[in-house]
Amino acid sequence: MTNEDFILQNRCCDVRQLALRGVPEGGIDLPWCLQQIEGWQTARRKLPRWAEADARLWFPPRLSMEQCSSQATALYKQAVVRRLLGGGALAEGSEQPAGGVSPQEEPIADGMADLTGGFGIDFSYLAPLFRKPVYVERQEHLCHIAAHNLPLLGLERAVVRQAECREVLADETFGSFDLLYLDPARRDDVGRKTVALEDCTPNIVELLPHLLSHARLVVVKLSPMLDITQALRSLRQVVEVHVVSHRGECKELLLVMDGTMGETTAPTYHLVNLDTADDVFLCTEAERRTQPEIQEEVAGVVGHYLYEPNASILKAGCQDALCRRYGVRKLHGCSNLFVAEECLSGFPGRCFVVEGIFGFGKRDIKALLAALSGSSANIAVRNFPQTVAELRRKLKLKEGGSDYLFATTLADGSHALIKCRKGFN
Repeated sequence: MTNEDFILQNRCCDVRQLALRGVPEGGIDLPWCLQQIEGWQTARRKLPRWAEADARLWFPPRLSMEQCSSQATALYKQAVVRRLLGGGALAEGSEQPAGGVSPQEEPIADGMADLTGGFGIDFSYLAPLFRKPVYVERQEHLCHIAAHNLPLLGLERAVVRQAECREVLADETFGSFDLLYLDPARRDDVGRKTVALEDCTPNIVELLPHLLSHARLVVVKLSPMLDITQALRSLRQVVEVHVVSHRGECKELLLVMDGTMGETTAPTYHLVNLDTADDVFLCTEAERRTQPEIQEEVAGVVGHYLYEPNASILKAGCQDALCRRYGVRKLHGCSNLFVAEECLSGFPGRCFVVEGIFGFGKRDIKALLAALSGSSANIAVRNFPQTVAELRRKLKLKEGGSDYLFATTLADGSHALIKCRKGFN
């Protein structure tokens, strides 16, 4: 039995159970096979096209699989680059292989380089857009995997180069590109996570002049934990900020820099909630800084609609722009919960119907509990001094059910529990 046979026969099995069985007969490289089986199982969830593309694909160790982009976010980056280079949208109904574009499509630009190639997910979705794609990675085992995988994905034109990012940029023969893409490592030498831009490897702030000297466009993927305002102070050439969320969770931050634009202090914000009807909310820097309208009186809010912006809007600090765009009002300047008389179509976030507003006195708590449909509720805290766990213990409520409770602070500084049911928008 070969390694490939063992992997195919066991790739749906529990990796831990396979490891306990020991090395099978026939010279099987068990650690390698277990890595491939675990990688494929992760890809089936995170990268379904890769999992289905070719049984001969190789997968890296667990950390690289955890850190690589998902299929959904890689496809979004492909769409961004396609737009920036004037390629338009992909034809509706096109068959897309693992690399993400139709094999019948012609490249729309000349050259790109991914200077931190990693497992190569983002590269595999960007490379088909270019005639001369270059994959650069400092780790030998990842280069080895990329050199094996890329031809299987139809990317025979791709050049794999093992090198440090700084070394490549210092090479006078490296040439010029339409796009340079980077996903800096966000862990230090001992494996601790870093979020400061200057602490990432490579240091984008230090390298930016060199990056822009080699390319018109530079796209950088960063941690969603990064302080966007501080990043914009450090990287003055940013023309677009993309905050990408998937299934309600903020996944990554993309900064687009254009060397032809000079310094800019007014980027456009693209606030993305993938796989939802409200997938992209565009916001200017001026809109981001607008003063919100506050709901001073809440007595008449019962029966109205309560709105909570999606994660990308909150991360970018663009929630106050919603007041002018949708005619909603904030319950408090810092609470980030909005109300309106109408059910708003396309609001970028969750919608609820307000059924009651209760204080924290004994009588209010008793009335709230009596109004619930059972002994469970979905509880969230927004601009409130207690945690969900503390509040759940105080109210003696289990998690779940059809009732939603928002513990928050109102415009007059008082604390309140807002009872809601899920609405539609």
